[in-house]
Amino acid sequence: MKVKFFIFLFLLFVSSFPVQAEDDLKSTLEDQKNVEVTVYNNNLGLVKDTRVVNLPAGQGNLKFMDVASAINPVTVHIKSLSDPDSLNILEQNYEYDLISPEKLMDKYVGKQIKIIDVNPYQDKKETIEAILLSNNNGEVYKIGNDIYLGHPGYKVLPEIPENLMAKPTLTWAYDNKSAKAHELEVSYLTDNINWKADYILALNEKDTQADLSGWVTLDNKSGAAYKEAKLKLVAGEVNRIVDRTLRRRGGDMAFETMEMQASSPFEEQAFFEYHVYDLQRRTTIKDNQTKQINLLEASAVGVNKEFLVRGETHYYMSEYQNPDKKVPVEVSLKFKNAKDNYLGMPLPAGIVRVYKKDAQKSLQFVGEDRVKHTPQDEEVSLKIGKAFDVVAERAQTDFQVLGRFVNESEWEITLRNHKKEDITVGILEPVHSDWEIVSHSHPYKKNDAFSIRFDIPVPQGKEVKVKYRVRTRN
Repeated sequence: MKVKFFIFLFLLFVSSFPVQAEDDLKSTLEDQKNVEVTVYNNNLGLVKDTRVVNLPAGQGNLKFMDVASAINPVTVHIKSLSDPDSLNILEQNYEYDLISPEKLMDKYVGKQIKIIDVNPYQDKKETIEAILLSNNNGEVYKIGNDIYLGHPGYKVLPEIPENLMAKPTLTWAYDNKSAKAHELEVSYLTDNINWKADYILALNEKDTQADLSGWVTLDNKSGAAYKEAKLKLVAGEVNRIVDRTLRRRGGDMAFETMEMQASSPFEEQAFFEYHVYDLQRRTTIKDNQTKQINLLEASAVGVNKEFLVRGETHYYMSEYQNPDKKVPVEVSLKFKNAKDNYLGMPLPAGIVRVYKKDAQKSLQFVGEDRVKHTPQDEEVSLKIGKAFDVVAERAQTDFQVLGRFVNESEWEITLRNHKKEDITVGILEPVHSDWEIVSHSHPYKKNDAFSIRFDIPVPQGKEVKVKYRVRTRN
């Protein structure tokens, strides 16, 4: 009952009373000529709201309505595009004390209100005059000479206090010298608007090519809607400091347009140390809406499948015991983000979900991985899962202590291929400290100062044993 009469009160008075002073001008979305929204992938948005507003000559106040409720007020910048020299902003205020049933009741503590008590069973309505003594953890009323701890019925207030607003509002005190309407551009940063990229990679039958599609998911909880907005997305790690004021930079910003082979409704541009994706059409972004927009489509992208067995550094420090002997064989997919591979568009960070058709030509999910921001001509590597038909076993066949902090160990890694085709399995061994390979059964390469790698061909239905001996000094 309490919730119902508060909602009734809220709707009744919001629709019945003005929330601005009579002598203040106000601007709403009806005055909007253009809006641009740049969304960063760290829950931040830059809004540029352009409106045509008639301001009388002289000094006055302008209430700029319909701004984001998650706005950062210190980042607000206003300028007249049509006549910048004639408009001077004297003062700026951000009004965020919003109307709510609780705040309305708080404003009337110590004042007289009316309570309408309705008895639906007797078709009877009674109006009671009461003084609200407290609204702290429940209402306390004085009715006549008695004190009531709460009271049923609809609470009716005579008016909405001037200092409560229906929506977050920017208010400017201005000095205007122009008789013509101003085209005002208001820019500000707002939180609670974010975007991310998601990709679908559909493999062919032999896992040698794939079709790649990318989607942008835009999540707007900024507290404002942006109708027919020009949308830009920024990918990159933008440094932020709490309460940092947005600094306006003069001059035009130079963009370098990048050529793309993958089809996309976005135009990608290099900007500073980031990348901007400019949607080549306008779109409406509603408040509390999740919107998906196609980012790219690419076909026949060449991919390589990799099988990999990984070692551990601690293997070489002491005797290694593994009764089961089996170790996982990771499966990865790799492709180059290059023009000659039908890509070449800088890829924003996101999750890549991989699918493949089964024997009945039905698309099935085979794994997913998260990718970082990937520039043009760089390789994308996706860890998909673990191989079922490729078995690896690891055994330490010898371990000797040759001296203080000097050990020597011998290893045998057995690979069995139960697949219907020949494969190559990589073995990555992260040796530590000062090390030396004493002997080895297969060629290896030194990856870096602390790892070696074997790439071992394993024919279908066959078993291959890889042996090596390593001396380490801790």
